[in-house]
Amino acid sequence: MTTPRIPLSRRRLLAGAAACAGTAAIGSLRAEQPQAATAETLAGRLHASLTPAQREKVCFPWDYRHPKFGLLRTRVGANWNATEPTVAGDFFTQDQRRLVREIFEQLIEPDWHARFDKQMEDDCGGFGHDQSIALLGEPGSGKFQFLITGRHMTLRCDGDSAEHVAFGGPIFYGHDAGGSNEGADHKGNVFWPQAVAANKVYAMLDGKQRAAALVTPLPKENAITFRAAGTAPAGIAVTELAADQRAELNKVLAVLLEPYRTRDRDEVRGCLAKQGGLDRCRLAFYKDGDIGNDGVWDNWRLEGPAFVWHFRGAPHVHVWVNIADTPDVPTNA
Repeated sequence: MTTPRIPLSRRRLLAGAAACAGTAAIGSLRAEQPQAATAETLAGRLHASLTPAQREKVCFPWDYRHPKFGLLRTRVGANWNATEPTVAGDFFTQDQRRLVREIFEQLIEPDWHARFDKQMEDDCGGFGHDQSIALLGEPGSGKFQFLITGRHMTLRCDGDSAEHVAFGGPIFYGHDAGGSNEGADHKGNVFWPQAVAANKVYAMLDGKQRAAALVTPLPKENAITFRAAGTAPAGIAVTELAADQRAELNKVLAVLLEPYRTRDRDEVRGCLAKQGGLDRCRLAFYKDGDIGNDGVWDNWRLEGPAFVWHFRGAPHVHVWVNIADTPDVPTNA
């Protein structure tokens, strides 16, 4: 028995045609929609918008060596300006200033924008007032970096132009929330919760583990070059931690990475994995600089073969970060 064929009415025919047309239109719109902007694409737009006079001040070759700072694309500092013009000044147009802000916001997770703004308000009067930028190399060339510097800031993006390194190179962040000398509770410091998280690991250690983890003296805070092969950093080896202690240390790493965009977080974890993961690292807490002598360690450091995250909490927070997938990467600190 054959199924009787149902005649196709004019209305159904038109409805079907409209549906097909709608589907095609949606597909066309999706194809035509531009990709979401990234820090790198916005930096390219900024570069294109600059006048020749502006480029003379803020644009440099990829391997440019500054007479004072050395190789600019690897330079990191706690309080410095890669170029003279500040972002908030009249050197840049309003649209260019907006682009710089958008690039910054692309580098930082949205939940952290307000916290970084508080840091900059406390440290230098707000975004742009003390920040300066540099553009190294040419967009689309495979060698291009956007660099933003200022008090308690060194941030960069490079679209993977700098091989083997996370964040495009070493970075720095910090906050002075208490008039240079903060109290033991670091009230109002947006980065102090990172130290609170690290101290939770210390609180879980037994006596023997604490003896290995608590060290002196405190190294220079900007000593973040990778160690020579065969030399071990101070502190307790992560392999000496119990499973629950390692799980807590993984939480610390997540807290450290939380402010940054997914792309950079993934790059850090990828670099760390290539050198053997956290199991190749050591965790150190420093007796020196214990504000309030309360045993809540203000200064601590997580370090591996090509991984340095140095947290200096006294007298206020300075954090130096240098991460690669191989220790054979020079750092111009």
